[in-house]
Amino acid sequence: MRILKVCQTYYPYLAKGGQPTKVRGIARALELLGHGVTVLTAHLGPLTGERLQAVKPDQWGWRTESGGIETVYLRTRLRYRTLTLNPSVTSFCRERLREFDIVHVYGLYDLLGPAVAWFCRRWKVPYVVEPLGMTRSIDRSFWLKGVWKKFLGRDYLRSAATLIATSRQEREELVGEGFPSEKILVRYNGVDGEEFSKLPARGGFRKSAGIPDDQPMILFLGRLVPRKGADFLIDALPQMADGKARLVIAGPEGENGYVEFLKKRACRLKVEHRVLFAGPLYEESKKAALVDADVFVLASRYENFGNSAAEAVACGTPVVVSDRCGIAELVDRRAGLVTGYDARAVALALNELLGNASLHARLKAGCAGVARQIRWDGLAETMQRCYADARENVLRQTSV
Repeated sequence: MRILKVCQTYYPYLAKGGQPTKVRGIARALELLGHGVTVLTAHLGPLTGERLQAVKPDQWGWRTESGGIETVYLRTRLRYRTLTLNPSVTSFCRERLREFDIVHVYGLYDLLGPAVAWFCRRWKVPYVVEPLGMTRSIDRSFWLKGVWKKFLGRDYLRSAATLIATSRQEREELVGEGFPSEKILVRYNGVDGEEFSKLPARGGFRKSAGIPDDQPMILFLGRLVPRKGADFLIDALPQMADGKARLVIAGPEGENGYVEFLKKRACRLKVEHRVLFAGPLYEESKKAALVDADVFVLASRYENFGNSAAEAVACGTPVVVSDRCGIAELVDRRAGLVTGYDARAVALALNELLGNASLHARLKAGCAGVARQIRWDGLAETMQRCYADARENVLRQTSV
């Protein structure tokens, strides 16, 4: 099949969340299954020096090929956060859309997805939508999201052949929004098995950060926004039995002033000497931190899945996640602990995991089984069947 993937952000723009890593992982897996994959995305900055093969200007913006996957970066005329205006999407669809057998659109609250979906409906090209946990309005700009839903979202979602939920939690939310259950496919987020088969030696991150090998290291890694619960980890430190444990908070600032808020909170609780703000970590630096951590924590108020927790598991690091994370159903007592969404509950879980060597060893050993379950090469086969069914249904309807 010829597959078009449409996403607002894509590699190498990694600072705005997990979408680029997810789309690249599943695109690679589908390409290995013999499918042709093109990624259509927005240009958000310079592409030079990003380990991509030759960047070629074209009539829509820029085009690259890497590992057999074509990526088209549309010229961006206006931009607000990750929302962009890309007029060339129209000419791209007119010239190329009908060469694809299926279109997979990621995310809500942008203009690319609805534009491509409109042309799909016009020319009867089947498409599926993966909302990425955005069906519920969680973070900021609620009135803008309401406007988007009213004027763009209804036909865009209702006409999709399938909606992809990344957990049972997200599936229930979609059903609650009125979408028929038979139209929803649950497919977990995955990890690149090849990428995580090659892990850095333990100790590299600790050495650079000045954390001794015998000091417990707790890691948070993700966008620094209130929803992710990094503040709960700071609040949990004074409640921990081990007063030497260090907390590493890594990731790009997703809301202005939030890092300063966290630093002041640590000072107020007199634990600033136990908290390290490591900044954004990507690729090898990220894996080095995950390998060196004794436990990874994601105490989110809401998380449709939890990609960073999945990557921690792929590195063999037990996790503590809140019961509001979609990945909780996979890791509970297999590769980690599930806790409530508050500092006291997080502290209790950390005390249990770090204070019980046999439990920690059992959960660490269990990481391998969970990681196998969420490898993209297996999950891509699920998407392959989904695409084939969607295409067959459209062909059947067209022939009637």
